[in-house]
Parts: sequence; C-alpha cells; structure tokens
Amino acid sequence: MNTTISAKKMQIPQNFKEYAEERIDSRLGKFFGEDAEAKIVLSEMKNQIVLELTVKYNSIIFRSERNAEDKFVALDDAIDKIIRQIRKNKTKVEKKLKDSAFKEAFAYPVPETVDYEVIKHKKFKMRPMDIDEAILQMNLLGHSFFMFSNAETGTINVVYKRDDGNYAVLEPDND
Repeated sequence: MNTTISAKKMQIPQNFKEYAEERIDSRLGKFFGEDAEAKIVLSEMKNQIVLELTVKYNSIIFRSERNAEDKFVALDDAIDKIIRQIRKNKTKVEKKLKDSAFKEAFAYPVPETVDYEVIKHKKFKMRPMDIDEAILQMNLLGHSFFMFSNAETGTINVVYKRDDGNYAVLEPDND
C-alpha cells in the first residue's frame, strides 16, 4: 500500500513515519491491494493532534479523523474506525476489495447489514450561485448540507457543515 504522510505546521518524526507505514500495511493491507493509497495528514489544534486518514482503492474512499494527545494513539484509532467502516459495510464493499481479506478477517459471525430504503425523492430548481450564497441558503433552510450549481465553474457542488463547525465544499473531479 502506498502511504503518504504530511503535516500542517508541525514536523513529522521519522519513527512515526515508520510506525504509520507498518501499522497501515499490517492492519489495512489485508483489505486492500498493492495499488491502494493511504494518506495521513497531521495537524495540531489546542494541544491535541488531529489525524486525518484517507484510504482510496478501486474508486472507494474510506476516511477517518481522530483527535488525541498522542499521534500514535490517533493513528491507531483512525485505523480502527476504518476497519469498523469496512465491517459495517462488508457485503457492499467486499466485491471491490480483496476477496481473501474477508475470509480471514470475518472468521467470526458478522451481523447482517441493514438494507437501506429511500423514503423520499425531492426535485428542486438550481440556479447558479457562489459558495457564500450556498452556505447562507443552507443555514436559512436549517440543513447540514446544500447542493447547488457553482456560478464560477458551472458544476454541481455540495456545501456542508463539518463537525468542527467549519464548512466544506464537495466538487467533482472529472479528470
């Protein structure tokens, strides 16, 4: 698995790089093939380490963000969360992940996954707007996300409120 580690406004010790690569290969390598990409981003916020772990494989993206006082603990927690995501969605993702991983990782009984039922379809007209206007519209509606046509790019975007209170924008990458 290809692992990339970066940091925002802090230094990454060599022993953490080695530890992270070993832990990701040993714990997540059994689920993903060699061409999987793992990306770790470290930052520090209020005396806590914020670790974001993103794993991309076969057009599936797993993401985990963990806060801890120690970067090693944050990494282990993030890996555990991704493993829980894989187990929770076992039947849906096993077709796209390595088949052999599920034979050994799920030797014990796994609860059946819940099928999802779409209970509502909604259509609405989208007019072009900028990101600030989309955030304002989302807040006025009392929603946690809002889909809009980006006036600058002409693409469909989604703005959403993150757990940390900030906002983020999802936009397509058609490369």
